[in-house]
Amino acid sequence: MKGLIATRLMQLVAVILIVGTLSFALMYFLPGDPALRIAAGRYGPDMMDNAISDMVRAELGLDQPILVRFLSWMGDLVRFDLGHSLVTGAPVIHEIGLQLGYTLWLAVTAFVLSLVIGPVAGAIAGLFPGSVYDRVMLLVAVGLRAVPPFVLAILFMMVFGVTLRWLPTAGFGSWENLVLPSFTLALGLAAMSSRVMRDAMMGVASAPYFIHARYKGLSDRAVVMRHGVRNASLPVVTYLGLQMVYLVEGVVVVESIFAFPGIGHALVHAIIARDVPMVQGTALAMGGLFVLLNSVVDLMCLRLDPRLRRAA
Repeated sequence: MKGLIATRLMQLVAVILIVGTLSFALMYFLPGDPALRIAAGRYGPDMMDNAISDMVRAELGLDQPILVRFLSWMGDLVRFDLGHSLVTGAPVIHEIGLQLGYTLWLAVTAFVLSLVIGPVAGAIAGLFPGSVYDRVMLLVAVGLRAVPPFVLAILFMMVFGVTLRWLPTAGFGSWENLVLPSFTLALGLAAMSSRVMRDAMMGVASAPYFIHARYKGLSDRAVVMRHGVRNASLPVVTYLGLQMVYLVEGVVVVESIFAFPGIGHALVHAIIARDVPMVQGTALAMGGLFVLLNSVVDLMCLRLDPRLRRAA
């Protein structure tokens, strides 16, 4: 456990340094004048002129050499100071704290839904390989995984929001605003986890200890729950670590489409406005979130398989 925590802390430091450097460089090499974009975000496009943009450039130090600005940014980062938004003037850490709460609600809801949908469907398919149900689930999983999240999001908006008018399509005011974005993310996650669970359960069902449990007279439910689900869950939980990449990437796209006030939505708007501190802060928060979620997955693996604890 101590080794795992130490490793994840080192990974977190590496993520902060790499993501911080890359986000700074990418924002610097974006085309256009950042002072003009920031001034437009502050005062509106109608108030724009060269005098205002020059004032903003001098105020924010955008006329300084790139190396000076980078070293200043890294120095602030070492002191855990993410600075202030160039558009709103609010502390970046406060903005991220507010937006990250919404993103966590969305990510956790989507993650739980994917665990309910994918592994359950995959376990049933693994117990009956080659059946009609197994083949149908294969087609559904391939179809859902092949469809990009933004296409699925637009489809849900058109069907359940515009045509049927069952659910809201934008913003966040109640639990109903979570339904469409979370299902958009969850179905993509569940598509692959169902196939991993299917293959794992099929292997467990043919294992000697599983067959022996049936010969002892245990009911099918007891055999599956005691000897099947736990042993088949380990590959699924391990694969969930890889799915975190899909989840973090999907949050940016889905939040932007549904105008969900999370960190992904804020990142897109910060890039458009050339709000460098907000871009860097949100990128660091998303990188840290990725490390945190992978740590949770590792702990789940240790909990499920005692052999891993002995090996550690």
